[in-house]
Amino acid sequence: MPAMSDVPRPLEPSRTVRERWLSVLGDLALEQEERLASGPAVGSLGAAAAQIAEEVGSGIPEEPLPGGVEEAADRIRRAAEAALVPSGAGYFAFVPGTGLFASALADLVAGAMNRFTGVTTAAPAFNRLEADVIEFLSHEFGYGPDARGVLLSGGSLANLGAVVTARWKAFGDSGDFSRATVYTSAQAHHSVDKAVRLAGIPLRNLRQVAVDAAYRLDLAALRDAVAADRTAGLAPFLVVASAGTTNTGALDPLPEIAGLCEVEDLWLHVDAAYGGGFVLGPGGRERLRGIERADSITFDPHKGLFVPFGTGCLLVRDGRHLRAAHDADAHYLQDFTALDRTREAPSPTLHGPELSRSYRGLRVWLPLMLHGARAFREALDEKLDLAARFERGLDALCQARAPIEIVARAQLSTVAFRLERRDGEALDNWNARNAAWLDRINARRRVFLSSTSLPVVDGEAFTLRVCVLGARTHAEHVDRCLEDLEAGLAE
Repeated sequence: MPAMSDVPRPLEPSRTVRERWLSVLGDLALEQEERLASGPAVGSLGAAAAQIAEEVGSGIPEEPLPGGVEEAADRIRRAAEAALVPSGAGYFAFVPGTGLFASALADLVAGAMNRFTGVTTAAPAFNRLEADVIEFLSHEFGYGPDARGVLLSGGSLANLGAVVTARWKAFGDSGDFSRATVYTSAQAHHSVDKAVRLAGIPLRNLRQVAVDAAYRLDLAALRDAVAADRTAGLAPFLVVASAGTTNTGALDPLPEIAGLCEVEDLWLHVDAAYGGGFVLGPGGRERLRGIERADSITFDPHKGLFVPFGTGCLLVRDGRHLRAAHDADAHYLQDFTALDRTREAPSPTLHGPELSRSYRGLRVWLPLMLHGARAFREALDEKLDLAARFERGLDALCQARAPIEIVARAQLSTVAFRLERRDGEALDNWNARNAAWLDRINARRRVFLSSTSLPVVDGEAFTLRVCVLGARTHAEHVDRCLEDLEAGLAE
């Protein structure tokens, strides 16, 4: 028989091979990252992107690629051309996602080590680092020492966790949620609807409350809806407010909603997936006043802390409720119980739905350690200033008689605007003109904007929007955006 050292182990390459892989793929990562400051904010889309997908896709082979890591890198490089570039400096669409390089390095290290962090006892020091992140965020949002939280894949799962926690507090494990009633804004993120449905609450019991002229949840309408449902024998238990809607960046009146929830004994959850990060800076903290009174908060570090996608966070002011809703045990975990667990950081699996999970904590912890919290505070305040700069530029165009209307001014870092409607113009024609304007702006490939639809008297109006939240986005990129808006008008 051959010696064990002579047995081929294809999944255990030599250090020389690993160093080669690291060199090639590291060069690719640096090359792509360096293009983000000046490269296009969007690659190929539609049919052109589908063609690239056909080129790079060939199925999974039985043997390694003939060209090895170099060929794999070439395919990845080519695939990167067929995508939006949300980490690019000129990306103003949807909600940008920066993806800091320090976080990418953290993912490399975390993936290579591959420690199990679902139960803290299995990796107490690594979970201590993650707990430091949770405690830092809890403090920034104004929560005290009783708060608990968990890092999840994003705001959708965090909103689900909040609904489940509020439901558990109100109804326990009764299983009868037929009367359970939830209230949110008509401008809320669609993940709220999904979370309500996944939590077993009938969608007919979700109230999408009207908004005011600034697209914020209308407090009087909320109060009336709760009263009407109580009279009808329903069981109101949860209000989901928004701290930065996706459509317009609207901030619901948090102090007033918190006051109503306290009087009505309703759980207040604030979806701050987009807007929550601004609480780190003095400019944003004042705008988010009242968020500290929420029972729970969703925040996406992959937005406001600029880390890679797949990093959301749920915080709960009284952590006992979060644990009660998610705690579970099993015989195959009994070995952990026998160990000394004093002074142990909270286990993520006791506060969220996952047992096996990626180690998200390091991708947030490492950039905070390498850059320091002050750098994030300054960057977030800069984004508020940049949104104001963009708004001033729009105002200047309007004063110069450009046919533009500002639909929603920046409450945080999002501005919604569109072409003015001509007298007697049909809605379809008006929408088509705005869509054509957006196409002209994006065709210049220096910036990339997205659109939404907002209600008007006779339907939904196509509306352009700019969201400033990229760490690489600065004044010169905002100015380019304004130049391209004006050039699109001229065309």
